[in-house]
Amino acid sequence: MSRLEQLRRLAEMMPSDPLAHYGLALEHLGAQSWDDAIASFDRTLALDAGYSAAYYHKARAQLGAGRGEEARTTLTAGMEAARAKGDWKTQNEMQELLDSL
Repeated sequence: MSRLEQLRRLAEMMPSDPLAHYGLALEHLGAQSWDDAIASFDRTLALDAGYSAAYYHKARAQLGAGRGEEARTTLTAGMEAARAKGDWKTQNEMQELLDSL
């Protein structure tokens, strides 16, 4: 069984666990499966809107899919979420990515 299949099964077994969906999303991102990555990051954020790293990587997937304006919106929302929880490192990473667009 592939790593992707293992992560997919984990997310199915733990549908309310944002970390399970985040792991699956990262695997899709690494495989450049942009739409699957975005969908998994969306699920992560639906479960935990404060998961700031998910916004950053979702924006990366959106950029990979050629959806720059959506990525800008995601980064803006993500920076607000990161600020709210004091996650300055991720906020700065998102700002750098936004500035590069």
